[in-house]
Formats: sequence, C-alpha cells, structure tokens
Amino acid sequence: MAKATPFRSGDALAGLCAESYQERIAAQICLADVPLTNFLNEVVIPYESDEVTRLIIDGHDHIAFSEISSFTVGMFRDWLLSDMVDTTKIQQLQFAFTPEMVAAVSKIMRNQDLILVSKKCEVVTKFKNTIGLKGRLSTRLQPNHPTDDLKGIAISIIDGLFYGSGDAVIGINPATDNPEKVYSILSMLDDLILAFDIPTQSCVLTHVTTTIDLINKNAPVDLIFQSIGGTEKTNTSFGVSLRLLQEAYEAGLSLNRGTIGNNVMYFETGQGSSLSANAHEGVDQQTCEARAYAVARIFKPHLVNSVVGFIGPEYLYDGKQITRAALEDHFCGKLLGLPMGMDICYTNHAETDQDDMDNLLVLMGTAGCNYIMGVPGADDIMLNYQSTSFHDALFVRELLGLNPAPEFESWLYKQGLTDDQGKLISSKSNHPLLKYINA
Repeated sequence: MAKATPFRSGDALAGLCAESYQERIAAQICLADVPLTNFLNEVVIPYESDEVTRLIIDGHDHIAFSEISSFTVGMFRDWLLSDMVDTTKIQQLQFAFTPEMVAAVSKIMRNQDLILVSKKCEVVTKFKNTIGLKGRLSTRLQPNHPTDDLKGIAISIIDGLFYGSGDAVIGINPATDNPEKVYSILSMLDDLILAFDIPTQSCVLTHVTTTIDLINKNAPVDLIFQSIGGTEKTNTSFGVSLRLLQEAYEAGLSLNRGTIGNNVMYFETGQGSSLSANAHEGVDQQTCEARAYAVARIFKPHLVNSVVGFIGPEYLYDGKQITRAALEDHFCGKLLGLPMGMDICYTNHAETDQDDMDNLLVLMGTAGCNYIMGVPGADDIMLNYQSTSFHDALFVRELLGLNPAPEFESWLYKQGLTDDQGKLISSKSNHPLLKYINA
C-alpha cells in the first residue's frame, strides 16, 4: 500500500515510500492483483488496539459487498470507471467499501480517473439549506480575525455575502479557545443570520469539548466542529474519541436547530495529521486519511473537508503533491458517502503558489466538490496560510456553470445582491447589511 502511493514528502519522512519510480510501479502492479476480501482479513492496524479499525470492520456491509466480493483492486478500478456504475450504484454500496479498499484503488488511478469517478458521486446534506446537489458549488465563508474582534469578523462576513459566499457555513476559527469569546462570536453570528433570514448555518471551530459545554449553557450552536484522524492515537492527540464524538453528535441533535435537516457535524481532516502526531502506526498518510472518513461518516456530517496543504511541505512538498492529495481525498471521501469539500490551500514555505491553487480549483469544481473556502483575499490573517477567495468562488462557478445552494441562491436574489440570472449586482452602497457593521 505505502510503496504504491504516488510520491509525497510525508511518506518519505516516515520511511514508507518506494525507493524508486520502478519500485513504485511494481508495487502498484502487485496492489492491482490484491483481492478486496484481503482488506477484511488483513487489517493495517490491529483490531484489538485501535477503535477506528474496530469501527471499520464492525460497520462493514457484508451483504452489499457480495456484489463486488470477487474483485481485485484492479477490477474494482475498472468497475468504478465503467458505464454500469452511476450515482445510485455508488450510494447503494458506500458501506460495502472500506477506507483501505478505496485508498488502495486510488493509488492505481490517474488523476483523470479520480475526477471521473468523483463526478459520479452525489452526497447531499441538509441543515438550514441543501449542500451537495449536482450543478452546485458552495463556499464556507471564513472570516477569521487575529484578535477575534467582532466588528472585524462582521466586516469580512458581509464582504463575503456580497460576493455570494457563505452557503456551506459561516465558519470561524477562533484565535483562542476561550469559552466566553466563542460564546460572543456564536451570538453575533446567530443575530446576523436571524436578522437577515440567511439560509445558512454558523460554526465556531473550537474544540468539541468547548462546544459541548456551550451547548449546556444554551449557546446558539448550529454545526459542531472537530478535527479527526484515521487512527485511535491520532484522535487521542486531538483530545477526542468515538465516545466523545457521539456525545457531541447527540448534543447537537438535541438543540433541533436545523430547519430542513439534522446533519449537525462538521469535520476537518488532512493528510499528514497522523504522522505529525507520531500516530500513523506505520501506515502511509493517504490511507490514514481515508480511515478518518470512516470516523466521519457514522455521524452523518453536514460538511467534511480536507485542509489539503495546511500541514506543510514536510507532508505535501509542492503543488504537484498537493493537487494529487486533494483529488485522492475528495475521491475517497465521496466513495465512502461523505459530503466532501476542500480547503485548496498551502503554507507560505511550500514549493507552490496561487497558480497551482487556481489549477486545483478548476479540477475540484470539475470533480463535483461540494464546497470550497471563501477567505478575504485568499489570505487567512489569523491562521497565516493561503486559501481561496470570494473571487475564486465566483470564477469557478461562472467557468463551470455552477450555482450556490438553492435556498441561498434565492436569498441572494431577494436581497438584491444578484439579478434574475444569478449575476452579482455591483452597487450595494445602501444595502441594509452595511448598517449591521456599525450596529
């Protein structure tokens, strides 16, 4: 598995990668001949010592798997690419697939294969709007502020709304995990959404334990966020377990804040997280990433995204590696039934630039990605990394003929922010949203 993986710096750092291109091709040829049943009988991390492995094996749909149980990894690839496999078929079999199976098949696929199969997948979720419909591309409006200043956050939010961003979620990474500050941000977001009847959801990306405590204090929590990984040790390093995530999920459901659905969770992942925590258990970083999706899917999340280039060049060195990892993550998540988005991003010391992100943005839009990030100027001034901007979302929507979530699209028109063709209206100098900043 590890030696068959397209080269990336993280696997080299862990001493897991092939030592030459020829060895990598040989490993891919061998992997293509491995029966899918082997992944049920030979786990990559022992069942007894890892709760993620137990989750994967115990939750496997053996009845659905019977349809593909005779396949090798190579046959699985050919089947996924065939005309007989469509959206409905993938949805029916999503629990027949294990993370290791989809990670393995991704390793023998070209980029175009990953895009083509991902395009077949449709994963739709609902809370206060509908995310993931084909022909739609949503955005997380990410108005982070280095001091959590409420006015600064509000200015960025309104800027994003004017550009048609924010239908996936208005999601803020707080500068601190201080419960009082998180409460104040949640209250401001709730007030803004209610004041303008915005069909979207809010989230403050604090630790799940902080969110649970705030729910107990009647804070206006929409989505519950947590970073997760693909091994028990990784999740322990994040301060979470499956039991704690279940507690958070139930707490979110108890609020009953969704207006059209009850997908209450928001998860972020990223290749390299297990290695950076010294918790990869000898497993390559892409397979660890796919295993994280097994954790996510049991909680029926509204949103999941890989923060693909955020961890740094030690794990994904350059634009080529970041692009490949993003296509893999999106493919694996969608096959496993997740509403996958992508933070198309990089740190400033990586060997990449915004041109690489432009290329990846088009590829992700073509592959049917559920949502991307909308960051003011594509430059997150709190987290100090580069992502995609409100303008980038406009570009890829116009290029590929994609629209926001249907409820949000209607709201933009009713607010006079777009015309009846969905095009932005340039003059907004007297819009009521501007008064909210001073208020």
